[in-house]
Amino acid sequence: MRPDEVIDDDTRARLLDRFGPIAGPWCDELPALVERLTAAWGLEIREARPGNTGRTLLCTGPGGDLQVLKLTPDKEVAQSEATALQTWAGCPRVVNVLDVDFEAHAILLEGLVPGTQLTGRDVPWAEIGDLINQLHSVEPLGPFGKLADGIDFIFKLSERRRAESAAAQYLTAELLDKGRERAMELATSGPVALLHGDLHPANVLDAGPGRGVVAIDPRAGFGDPALDAVDWMFVPMRAGGTVEDGIKALAPHVADFDAERVRAWCVAMAPLVALSPLRRGERTPFTDAVLELAR
Repeated sequence: MRPDEVIDDDTRARLLDRFGPIAGPWCDELPALVERLTAAWGLEIREARPGNTGRTLLCTGPGGDLQVLKLTPDKEVAQSEATALQTWAGCPRVVNVLDVDFEAHAILLEGLVPGTQLTGRDVPWAEIGDLINQLHSVEPLGPFGKLADGIDFIFKLSERRRAESAAAQYLTAELLDKGRERAMELATSGPVALLHGDLHPANVLDAGPGRGVVAIDPRAGFGDPALDAVDWMFVPMRAGGTVEDGIKALAPHVADFDAERVRAWCVAMAPLVALSPLRRGERTPFTDAVLELAR
């Protein structure tokens, strides 16, 4: 794959939706940036992967190993992710940083093999519990944002996306705002730890039998550690189960698991969980159950 092939119309549209007008010039300049970075780090591009906050390139490193080049239009996104990953450097269930170029908003990561997402697969609950324990056991290396700020941002972004999509037929502005109020109350109370902040099955990869599950793509911040368990509670719901099934599966493996706060976070975040499939026109028994939870 050549550097001039790293950006396409779908990627450009997704980044414009996420970052606004600043993403346009960044997309235009991305091929030249990729050419410079791959030369500097001795990389050969294998393929490009989509990402909500940038572009991810799977590459062959100088030693023939798999490496991952991540780029984003937002310098703060790159700095926050790299600093969080470096904080978790002693945690084997978190991906390792190989190098950074903050002026280029670029992070070079180890490649994970086979690197399969856990989406749609059986959850190894004990490994997920171990991952969550590792995430919340560290002392941060640098400053991170507050969870409340991230909650405010994602709900505002979600309201725009809701109003402009098919989701508006099923998910009202009032229900989304109710979720925001609940989430803000939780975000400004309770215990505080360094969070992954986006710990769903697509952001946890299989790194093989010797290592097991490994987290990628944090949106790190300080806040209630119960939040990192929430996406896993919805996994049983997709198969016709309940939040309680998720709590029973994960609780034995997480230190100081607070089932009450996990339940409350599930209710608060339910509108956001329903939003993505509803935007795609996918109304299912799962989305109906999630919207009922949100009420």
